[in-house]
Amino acid sequence: MLSTLTPTDVAYLMVALMQAIAAVLWWISGKMIGDSRRAAAWWCAFAVCSTLSFLFLVAAMRTHEVEPPLVLRAVGNVFNMLAIVTLQRGVWQFIGRPASYRGHGVAIAVLAVVSWFGLDPAYGPLRVGTICAMLAVMLFSITRDMYVYGRDTLRLRWPWLFAAPPALAAASFVSRSLRAVFAPESVLIELAGDSAINVTSAFLYVLLTLSLHGMLMVLVISRMLADLRRLSRRDGLTGLLNRRALEETLADQMQRSRRSSEPFCVMMVDVDHFKNINDRFGHAVGDSALKQLAALMQKHMREVDRVGRFGGEEFVVLAPGLELVQAMVVAERLRAYIAATPLHHAGGSVGLSVSIGIAQWAGEEEDVSRLLRRADEALYVAKEQGRDRVEPSGFAQLAA
Repeated sequence: MLSTLTPTDVAYLMVALMQAIAAVLWWISGKMIGDSRRAAAWWCAFAVCSTLSFLFLVAAMRTHEVEPPLVLRAVGNVFNMLAIVTLQRGVWQFIGRPASYRGHGVAIAVLAVVSWFGLDPAYGPLRVGTICAMLAVMLFSITRDMYVYGRDTLRLRWPWLFAAPPALAAASFVSRSLRAVFAPESVLIELAGDSAINVTSAFLYVLLTLSLHGMLMVLVISRMLADLRRLSRRDGLTGLLNRRALEETLADQMQRSRRSSEPFCVMMVDVDHFKNINDRFGHAVGDSALKQLAALMQKHMREVDRVGRFGGEEFVVLAPGLELVQAMVVAERLRAYIAATPLHHAGGSVGLSVSIGIAQWAGEEEDVSRLLRRADEALYVAKEQGRDRVEPSGFAQLAA
């Protein structure tokens, strides 16, 4: 049986095998990649549909008739369309774009109509031209999404390289659609079965498919790396910046302020009597208190401010552009806001309060550690003065 395979049969079967392997790999990957599981399921469906498309095309060309059964070709075209639909829906799922059913519904409806009329060999070029044009439109849409995602989210230096695979695939379908319109005889040759055009197209499709799957893998890997970077900079309980990320953010702010002379302040925020909360209500309630405080601070502070957990029940707020007097007003509002928002839990409610120490960056002679130490000293004064209050650090403390 293998000896009867034509070069076109072999080429198409090779593409089908490659897509079948890709389907298995995406199925396995979907079990492992967490929040990308749904996108992986769509891309598995993309590979399955593409596999079936080429198998039906091979079945159509194995009939040894002058004109292959166009029913089989029509079914192959249906699976080809479904392959691109599932590819696009997987991309939408991954990048968080709202899925539209209308466009895909219209495409499938048009496909059904042209496939029906295309059962007549006289309308073969019309069927090929229409279907290829629709596939090209969807692939160009994927190209746009990939370019925007690579530019704005991944911040790639050359986002057009990232979007090149679907663009090249779209261009190949445009070429075939134009040939169906302006050189229908070339399409009739392809419909006849084995041809150099079919073999060449199959090998080009291998390259395009490999590049498409490579693009999808870059998407998944980029998200995994972004998650790792985020986890390395975030506190596991509250989701705020961790201590290392805070110190890096403060260092960056100092560099900007040295260039622009922009003032900024640091607030050291400590939960009053936190040990008593843990001892009386348990560590689960204590953790809930920390998470609530983190949420309240993020909600109360400006978008440009940076909030982080410095350690234990201690938080740090970076307030760019504020001088000490202005920061005092903001901190006092924050303190009152927290005091007016008790923590509700299964056993009742717990009143929360914080003490806040504030230090304004004193200029080029001050580094991160010294600035934080002054804010911590001001916090210590607030604690000594009875807690639930705000205390500033004066510039005179620099000489201490």
